[in-house]
Amino acid sequence: MEQFGVPRDTLDKRNPFDLTDHKFVRLFRVSKNLCREVVEMVSPFVREPTRESALSIRTKVLATLRFFGTGSYQEVTGSNNFVGISQASASRAITEISNALNEATILNRLINYPQTIAELEALRTSCGCIDCTHIAIVAPHKNDPNFPEHVYVNRKNYHSINVQLVCDSNLKILNVNSKFPGSCHDSHIWRQSPVSDFMETVHRRNRNNVFFLFGDSGYPTRPWLLTPINNARNLGEERFNDRLCSIRSVIERCNAVLKNRFRCLLRYRTLHYSPSMAGKITNACCVLHNLCIANRVPEVEEPHPVKPDYGMYALNQLNFLRPSANVDLAAARALQQHIINTHFT
Repeated sequence: MEQFGVPRDTLDKRNPFDLTDHKFVRLFRVSKNLCREVVEMVSPFVREPTRESALSIRTKVLATLRFFGTGSYQEVTGSNNFVGISQASASRAITEISNALNEATILNRLINYPQTIAELEALRTSCGCIDCTHIAIVAPHKNDPNFPEHVYVNRKNYHSINVQLVCDSNLKILNVNSKFPGSCHDSHIWRQSPVSDFMETVHRRNRNNVFFLFGDSGYPTRPWLLTPINNARNLGEERFNDRLCSIRSVIERCNAVLKNRFRCLLRYRTLHYSPSMAGKITNACCVLHNLCIANRVPEVEEPHPVKPDYGMYALNQLNFLRPSANVDLAAARALQQHIINTHFT
């Protein structure tokens, strides 16, 4: 709506950049400077307003950040003093900005797994950890052949996508894979992951230089992916498991920070989007998470109406073995034993 030639995204609203830094972060989850950076970052991929009454790119970014932070359209519609746009406009803005943050030039720059031995060496000192987390979505249409409804029902009996995350000890997300339905097992997603292929290739080409990630018992134990020892038989193995679990807590912390900051990803919020769009929203939140980590944006403490469900749960390790798996498993057990003998006995 336009009155007296005044653009609609300036009517009856306060300028959010007049807020205190603390209040701005609480409402939009990023700092003022970071918000300006995001606006500049997405601008090449977002249509410029062609009408005086059209939403500015800044308003679209603010609306998207507000939705990501709350998971509620009510927070970005006309009742909001800082954005105040219709739900239809908010939905279009969220889609447009999420698509922009999924552009390869943005996504691959801000979420990137090591590609060289030197980069892996740097990761060695900051411990790479992997796990999957479930993002709740509405049930896909039963007649949609691209997204069969039943495959999105997970073991906790709600519809979700199962998202693989890899992070370092600074909580920076190194890899995100948000393409799989909730019924997919963590180990299946890992086997389809380019990170898995890369780590296996590095192992086979550089057997004297060991690189590995840490995972839970839902993953196959390999020389490039160490998991806890089932049924530890002695003190050394118990200490190994305790240390591995301590290191792995970083991925749980990363997941908690991600979902507490961008609460649209929390279990009880539920994304009312198609699985593919829910994946793009997840990727966009991961991009913003890494920007927040890099810019040291403080976490926002929010009360939970219920005990939060971060969508993570341990699964028993499944035995999907390829022909070479027994050899790799034996090599992984030998590596575990070497670590135990060197550090825990």
